[in-house]
Amino acid sequence: MDLYGLKLFEALEKLDNKEISAEELTSSCLKRIREVDPSVRALVSVCTEMALERARMIDDKRAKGEPLGRLRGIPGIIKDCISTKDVLSTASSKMLYNYVPVFDAHVVENLERDDYVLIAKANMDEFAMGSSTENSAFHPTNNPWNLNTVPGGSSGGSAACVAADEAIFALGSDTGGSIRQPAAFCGVVGVKPTYGTVSRYGLMSFASSLDQIGPITKDVRDAALLMNIISGTDERDSTSARMDYPDYLDGIENDIKGKKIGIPKEYLAQEIDNDIRSSYDKCISLLESAGAQLVEISLPTFDYALSAYYIISSAEVASNLARYDGIRYGFRARKYEDLSQMYKNTRSEGFGDEVKRRVILGNYVLSSGYYDAYYLKALKVRTLIKNDFKKHFDSIDAIISPVTPTTAFEHGSKATPLDMYVSDLFTVPVNIAGLTAMSIPAGISGKGMPIGVQIIADAFNENKMFNIAYNLEGMLGFNQKPAIKESPND
Repeated sequence: MDLYGLKLFEALEKLDNKEISAEELTSSCLKRIREVDPSVRALVSVCTEMALERARMIDDKRAKGEPLGRLRGIPGIIKDCISTKDVLSTASSKMLYNYVPVFDAHVVENLERDDYVLIAKANMDEFAMGSSTENSAFHPTNNPWNLNTVPGGSSGGSAACVAADEAIFALGSDTGGSIRQPAAFCGVVGVKPTYGTVSRYGLMSFASSLDQIGPITKDVRDAALLMNIISGTDERDSTSARMDYPDYLDGIENDIKGKKIGIPKEYLAQEIDNDIRSSYDKCISLLESAGAQLVEISLPTFDYALSAYYIISSAEVASNLARYDGIRYGFRARKYEDLSQMYKNTRSEGFGDEVKRRVILGNYVLSSGYYDAYYLKALKVRTLIKNDFKKHFDSIDAIISPVTPTTAFEHGSKATPLDMYVSDLFTVPVNIAGLTAMSIPAGISGKGMPIGVQIIADAFNENKMFNIAYNLEGMLGFNQKPAIKESPND
């Protein structure tokens, strides 16, 4: 096997046994990037020299017998809305086309402390707004399984690069499904942690009450290890949970006999591709055969979740993106006659269509006369959605659902924004309720595209989620990889 194809724990074992060096592993991933990324287009910048220098430094520490962190030379890729010191971090927006941060995000500091190697920044929908990575200001990303289809979004670059073996792992961010949906489309594992378990310091804000950074990996155990590294209290983030954090690998291999798993009837009442439904039914049968108890549950507020999400998130977008005005940093329009026109031209030219659409919607729902009718009502619905989940998690361990209604769709096939928003149908309730959830590969469709299944657990119950996902992953035995052969028809 080529080194770039290793899973995280496999690579760690070879590094510890001195079968390979961090430089060799990093060089293998960089070679893979040169070979396949011109077709996949998952990345916006590659840190070749910096990565090799970092890998050599870790190898030197290993040779001297100095202590190493938990990643000890593993190469990873970071979504472009996560701040990386001295490395271009643009959120895939023209507005930040030249922004080089002078600080690392909290999660990046944690990875650095555990001796990872940053090799690239991943493409994304601009400011994380989108479900296809077609909204990047630079270029769309292609799905490695079929280059004419999207990888999902907004963390499409992060999911595509892991699926294409361009790195051992990646980090993404999830506001309404932006890790889980692309993970499902690309046949990899994606985790949305409980809100507050991973610091948002250094994450370029989309919707502050919904955003969470999480790992994208090649299997469940790798994701749990990364959660051990990136989670924890951060005094710089006021929403960071103050608690004793568990070892997310603890109990992951335990059997699931007697676990109670909810089957949400509202999810299954939606229009879902037949292949996805078949894979979902197979997962349910496997869990039952392993001794889990399946319980049908009802989430009556499910039908309102998508509407509430787009009202709340757009309102927060309007507030968060007000800082991009051409004054302090980033893009500034060249032609203007006064300050007011400079603001207008800068924001008109610097933001893409989807960002402008959500800023306009956000300002509308926050405006006088509409605040009570829309935003305040959406917040009340949010409370009802939280209560729906809480009621069930008093008696069950987890919920299993599809991740998406369809597999990856072709570029340009979603005719309207509303068509695109439906991609988030099964994922947004988790963010609204502040829960944890993950997507794992569950099969392949008749057209050869990956299918994901979603495991949802109560807030701060990641260990239950990882335990069920690990067992299901083992029973499914999914080990297929994409064959990247030709470029899409542009």
